Amino acid sequence: MMKARFIALSLLLIAAVSAATLYAWPQLPEVVAVHWNYHGEADGYAPRAVLWLLGPGLMAFMLLMALMLPGLSPRRFEVEPFAPTFYYSFLVVQGLLAYVHGLVLASAVGMAVPISRAVPAGLLVMLVLAGNPMGKLRRNFYLGIRTPWTLASERVWYATHRLAGRLMVGSGLLGLVALALGAPGWLLSVLALAWVPLVILYSLLQYKRLDKNQVEMH
Repeated sequence: MMKARFIALSLLLIAAVSAATLYAWPQLPEVVAVHWNYHGEADGYAPRAVLWLLGPGLMAFMLLMALMLPGLSPRRFEVEPFAPTFYYSFLVVQGLLAYVHGLVLASAVGMAVPISRAVPAGLLVMLVLAGNPMGKLRRNFYLGIRTPWTLASERVWYATHRLAGRLMVGSGLLGLVALALGAPGWLLSVLALAWVPLVILYSLLQYKRLDKNQVEMH
């Protein structure tokens, strides 16, 4: 059921982004900004046709990947046991891609878009949405905290992802508050990424605590 909803919602987002691009097309300059620096200043440009690849094209590729990867999973690392969370995670990414494409289009047609604030806001919201179901992920090779220690032990995987989910949601919410208070970009980056080394170290420590007969190598 979730797979069908994922396909339907992804196609709807791709159609919406395509329609928005087509609507804005006559107003777009021949060369548009496609990259911004740390201060929100445009520093990368491309022909406007590239927008079809960066928006609808990339989203269609993500849809295709989400449909192909489950069938490529090795035995004992299948996606099926957590399929709703798998497709939900890809849908969150699709939503972020659609959001960023909307910002790029708005900027290209001359609207005053605060890129340095709008893009971090989208990433922080994605962090909250992606972190919420982290505890439901099962061992796999596509999503989650895939360290040597989480892949070697189911117990370490569960413990690490429960912590990661809490830290991701907390980091995202704290980052949104900081963004609203006008925090600089470097601080937002720290808040958004500080949880990563913590959960990697945590996975190692959890693995070291296991007895030899508790380590499941598959």
